[in-house]
Amino acid sequence: MKHLYIFDEEDQSLTTTLKEIMKKEKSIKIKNYKIEELKNALINIPDLVVINEDSINIDIKEIFKAIKDSEDNSITPIIVISSIKDQEHIIDILKNDVEVYLNAPVNNDILYYTIMNIMKLLNRNRMVSPLTGLPGNVQIQAEMKKRLSNKEKYAMIYIDLDNFKAYNDTYGFSNGDEIIKFTAKLITKYVMKNDENFVGHIGGDDFVAIVEDDDYEAICQNIIAEFDKSIGKFFTKEDVERGYIEVENRKGIIEPFPLTTISVGVVEVTSERFKNTLEIGEAGAAVKHLAKTVFGSTYVIDRRKNRDEIFDKADQKKILIGQ
Repeated sequence: MKHLYIFDEEDQSLTTTLKEIMKKEKSIKIKNYKIEELKNALINIPDLVVINEDSINIDIKEIFKAIKDSEDNSITPIIVISSIKDQEHIIDILKNDVEVYLNAPVNNDILYYTIMNIMKLLNRNRMVSPLTGLPGNVQIQAEMKKRLSNKEKYAMIYIDLDNFKAYNDTYGFSNGDEIIKFTAKLITKYVMKNDENFVGHIGGDDFVAIVEDDDYEAICQNIIAEFDKSIGKFFTKEDVERGYIEVENRKGIIEPFPLTTISVGVVEVTSERFKNTLEIGEAGAAVKHLAKTVFGSTYVIDRRKNRDEIFDKADQKKILIGQ
């Protein structure tokens, strides 16, 4: 889901026009804001900002500065629509890192394709994993910070694979990439049933998901169940029947390793417990480590309300699937 924010102060005719010409694009949400709402709007990190200069009663460059000075919005593209045709003015606007300047009145088709082309460019270039196409660390951090700033309650899900290095050493990186892509699709399948959720790829076999619903436990169960059911197709019949693979270590000694499994750590996030993303990451690392101490695919949920509480295994929900 992409979010397009319009700053259109007076009769909001531009907002009406945009909503009409973009109505077939169900993946794009359009919201109108007044200039005094700029700070709050930027908390939500829009994908694209459209400004109707004709309706703005302050120096428009102050708006550009506020957007670009915001750490999380420094790469947010801006479209300015204005009736001013003076070339010096246009050049002055474009010098402020504005991506597009369109003269009003704007042809609806030109406006539509300008927006769509920018959205496509964002999809290609915004720090996505070249292997999975999922957002990387920049967007992961931004999504976490956005929800913390809005004091939302959500669940951070940290996911990685067990014994994956042994698989790569035996079957090669090309086959390992296929498992990574399979895992990405599997996580996305269950997490993105709600389009307000989020899936990111930290790198390698590490993934994160942000779930706003309370059904995150069912999501974990579904991911684990389908992973265990399907992972055998990436191994030879002999390895599946044996239940492990044999890998030669650096000393030339053959060691057995279990087939690849998946570990999931979940942290319930509230603004009362966490003040920043670093604290969330620390809790996520701890709960995922606990999940990895259990043989086979498993998930562990950290439901502590206070980050100073002792992490007691007996108090956490731990379920093993497929054993």
